[in-house]
Parts: sequence; C-alpha cells; structure tokens
Amino acid sequence: MLVIPAIDLKDGQCVRLRQGKMEESTVFSDNPIEMAGHWVEQGAQRLHVVDLNGAFAGTLVNSDIVASIVKNFPNLEVQVGGGIRTLEGIKFYVDVGVSFVIIGTAALKNPDFVREACQAYEGKVIVGLDTIDGKVATEGWSDVSDTSAIELVGKFAGLGVQAIVYTDIVRDGMMQGCNIDATVELARRSPIPIIASGGVAKLADIVDLKAAINSEVSANIVGAITGRAIYEGKLDLRTAQEYCDSEAG
Repeated sequence: MLVIPAIDLKDGQCVRLRQGKMEESTVFSDNPIEMAGHWVEQGAQRLHVVDLNGAFAGTLVNSDIVASIVKNFPNLEVQVGGGIRTLEGIKFYVDVGVSFVIIGTAALKNPDFVREACQAYEGKVIVGLDTIDGKVATEGWSDVSDTSAIELVGKFAGLGVQAIVYTDIVRDGMMQGCNIDATVELARRSPIPIIASGGVAKLADIVDLKAAINSEVSANIVGAITGRAIYEGKLDLRTAQEYCDSEAG
C-alpha cells in the first residue's frame, strides 16, 4: 500500500482545508515545489495534488504549478485533480508528464466523459468520489448529490479506471482517523482499486487500513492519502511507508 502525501493548491500556496471549506484553510507553504521535494526526501513514491481553485472554478487554475512539480521530480508519480472537466484538461496534464488525472465532479454529472477519457488516455484516469454520509459531493464539495459512492462505482466497472480515490469529507482535515468501515465496505463491493482519503491522522490508521488489505475481501485498498497529519508532524511519512512495505503481502 502506498502512503501518498497531499498537496492542496490554493492561490499558489500549499494549504490544508477542514471538511473541504475554502474559508477554513491553513497555509503550510508558499512554495509547493519545495514542499513536494520535502515529501520526496521523506520517501514519497506518489504525490496527490489538488487544484482547489480549479475544483471550485471548474477549470484548471494552478496547473502551471503542477507542471513545475512534475518537471522538478520526474521520477515521482503525480496524481492530480481539481477542475478537470474536459479532454483538453486531461491532455494538458498528460502532456506535461502527470501520471494520473482525477475526475471528480464530471464523473457524477457526465459518466460518459469517464468512458471517453479512459479510451483517449488509457491507464491515466482515476475517479475521485468525495462523500458526505455516503453521498457523493461535487463542485469542490459544495454540492451534495443523492447518489451513493457504491452506486457510482458500479457505473465505472470495465471502463479502464485505474483507481477510486474515496474521501470522507466530514473527516477530511479533522485529524479524527480514517473512516475505515466505509472504505472497507466500498472496497468489498468495488471492482476498481480504492485509495483511502480523509482523516488519516496517525500510524494506527495506516496499520488498520493495512490489516483490511490483508483480509480476504478487502485487498482492493491500494493506497492512503494523508495531509494535515504529516504537515503537523502527527504522522511520519517515511515510517508509515516503511511499515506498509514491511507488511506487504
């Protein structure tokens, strides 16, 4: 399992939100490229980047910063989301060397777009499902739908989606621990690998997720994204990844 550090971009800065609220952001760095380098030094194999401005605007906003991160760290896998609503947006990121693009809002509102994206950019597409009480939220988490994560995952089976990033918004940035029960339940019912997100606060959360992976029905959890915990020193990225590597299998 990969432990994936997050860099959330707002107005060119590296921030963390609480429960997806733009007005409740904490700035951790004015230099996202430098921050990416720090996580690489700490053993990161993949980086999760979110263009928060883009998610709310519905278009790419901080894409030049993402391109700079990829250029400076060519051996680092980068998955990016936020405002990716067109094939042109995907093309931009693929052309600059991003490993995976994350389709969020557009996945709910236009599932055919996911199919088109997977066909045009095979192996590059991840779907982001951000939920409140199990219901998928869109538009930078500002609009909650009536569609459940489990219902939506079924629509993407067989399309070539590489993974599902599953975020519990209520726990995101709150340091309350990952919603392991909901993540495991989705993993049990999903034909697509799951990346857990939201609330990873300490090594024990990683240990619990790894235990779920080692259970027979939940081997579909392939990664865990962490943000505030590693920025505030509550979780050591290198230690967490080394634990996952030592417990592989």
